[in-house]
Amino acid sequence: MFIPGMRRATVGLTALAVAAFGAVATSPEQADAGPKPVDVTLLALNDFHGNLEPPTGSSGTIAGQTAGGVEFLATHLAELRAAAKKQNTITVAAGDLIGASPLLSAAFHDEPTIEALSMAGLDYASVGNHEFDEGAAELLRIQNGGCHPVDGCADGTPYRGAGFQYLSANAFKTATGKPLMAPYAIHKVQGVKVGFIGMTLEGTPQIVSQQGVAGLSFADEADTANRYARELRRKGVQAIVVLLHEGGAQASTGGINDCVGMTGPIVDITNRMDPSIDVVVSGHTHQAYNCDINGKLVTSASSFGRLVTDIDLKIDRRSGDVISAAANNVVVTRDVAPDRRQTALINRYKTVLGPVADRQVGETTTAITKTQETLFGTTLGESPLGNLIADAQLAATDDEQDAVAAFMNPGGVRADLNAGPVTYEEAFTVQPFANNLVTLDLTGAQLYCVLEQQFVTGRTLYPSATVGYVVDPNGTTGTVADPCAGTRVVRGSLTLGGTTVDTAATYRVTVNNFLAGGGDGFSTFTGGTNLVTGQIDLDAFVAYLTAQSPVSAPTLDRIRTTAEVPAA
Repeated sequence: MFIPGMRRATVGLTALAVAAFGAVATSPEQADAGPKPVDVTLLALNDFHGNLEPPTGSSGTIAGQTAGGVEFLATHLAELRAAAKKQNTITVAAGDLIGASPLLSAAFHDEPTIEALSMAGLDYASVGNHEFDEGAAELLRIQNGGCHPVDGCADGTPYRGAGFQYLSANAFKTATGKPLMAPYAIHKVQGVKVGFIGMTLEGTPQIVSQQGVAGLSFADEADTANRYARELRRKGVQAIVVLLHEGGAQASTGGINDCVGMTGPIVDITNRMDPSIDVVVSGHTHQAYNCDINGKLVTSASSFGRLVTDIDLKIDRRSGDVISAAANNVVVTRDVAPDRRQTALINRYKTVLGPVADRQVGETTTAITKTQETLFGTTLGESPLGNLIADAQLAATDDEQDAVAAFMNPGGVRADLNAGPVTYEEAFTVQPFANNLVTLDLTGAQLYCVLEQQFVTGRTLYPSATVGYVVDPNGTTGTVADPCAGTRVVRGSLTLGGTTVDTAATYRVTVNNFLAGGGDGFSTFTGGTNLVTGQIDLDAFVAYLTAQSPVSAPTLDRIRTTAEVPAA
């Protein structure tokens, strides 16, 4: 156990702190009397999501600077290694390196991203929920290599697999109870051992399609970390790092190296971890923070390769314990020379991709963002781009399947649309999952239940323009077991096409297959009947952009509150 420095300038333990916290490691002062501690640098990232090229819009800035792009990320990593002792540097990641990726990576099943990060020197990565988007067999292929079973090697060259090790401690094969992939790795630096345990969030099955997690079960994060920490200690490893694809968020006043009012699952998980665990590199929430939680250094590097977390460890040579740890989130600025090998990789795949990416599919009058509006103090409101996508999905199924409404999940809207011409690649980046549209029957009562589930799951469904309803901020929230018991949605306020919904009547509703399978906790959709599977969501979106151009941002007036619509 150690007491982490909250900033790079604060490293080491005083003798008083050792006594107060009962740490077993010697202090730097004590270590001066013996062998010099080993300095180990960890360079960490998370939630890269295949962003080989610099992301655009709000996704391409952080801390007031334009950031990201693998050409610049590779250069920054090389410079950080040079600043430290290269042989003492280990590069790690906390999941979602692939999945929900822009077209340049996704068109080749994310092989370009794996090649790029391998070339950039990544050593170990935990799996994240998006690593399971295409299923366990595909994840194993991504690790081990080989051509895609359907599409082959689309770029005409063999795919050799990852040059780094994926770690998956809490995803088990249900049939055997064995981990899908290696649960941990041991890395030696100048004779001392550093253990890395990799995990995704336990809730992965709720946010990935059922096909993606078929045959797998997922265990509690803290319990799993503690189990493998004990195993590592039996193997003589005292310096233990957890790479965890789960996270939290700090208050909006916090900067990229702050930890202001930290909340979220990572807090409870870290508090339940064994004291022998020293560092937690986290992710999933796309936030940046640099925290001390229960005596552990807990970090996150936001998303899309815009930050690298530079973590300095001092490890006692004799005991193998971490003496101190400090971190600094470094912006991946674009004012450095791009890495030539990464540039060549990008250009090679862009050539293979051909003119498809640049084909114009529509035009917008203004930028249309995925940003959610604030609904009674929380970001649980509508999104201009989310509403537009719901409109597109209804347009694709209203005549074909008699749909009268459509709903879109917020996690499926991945990027903003800039003003002006929209290319196929930009549309793909907004909707990269290739989900099928599913039209199904729901009763009016089930529709109310779906809307109440929003407040249980903490996720807003973006509604098509035909939908309108009123939310009472003073209403009660249902439970996971009985979401329908909630009273947040004012009864009698739900309308479809301007007509009040009858709880006993049946309505045709369109969602994507992820929601139809109960994704994001919207289990009520699984009770729908007369399911008809339609076209890919991206195709519906592209067709709508083409037919309706120039497209403007929809008005955010589909969900209103009792403050806007007083009770009669």
